[in-house]
Amino acid sequence: MSRRNQRALVRPHVVTGGRAHPSRNVFDLVTLVISTGDLPRAGLTPEKARIVELCRGGALSVVEIAGHLSLPVGVTKVLLSDLVDAGHLTTRAPAPAAQPSRTRLLQEVLDGLRASL
Repeated sequence: MSRRNQRALVRPHVVTGGRAHPSRNVFDLVTLVISTGDLPRAGLTPEKARIVELCRGGALSVVEIAGHLSLPVGVTKVLLSDLVDAGHLTTRAPAPAAQPSRTRLLQEVLDGLRASL
């Protein structure tokens, strides 16, 4: 049986120890997660150890981590909050994207509407 098929047999609540909510409410889909260093990983579950390993290479978003682990985002957030609480990870809000001015945005919408007529 492949590793992916084996993982599908494990229920998400087993991965989180039965918890459905993270201890911290700081994670959204684009929150960046970064490893804090080389803390001992002894005692971490395989999923938590994999998250720490993934984040050692640089900042990853919550949704990217969930994708790498093939786990639901809610389950990933619970695991991430545990790792932040233990000092293995830290979080950072993503850099804000350059937002066009409201006037410019409305002008672009108006121009698009006119072009479609």
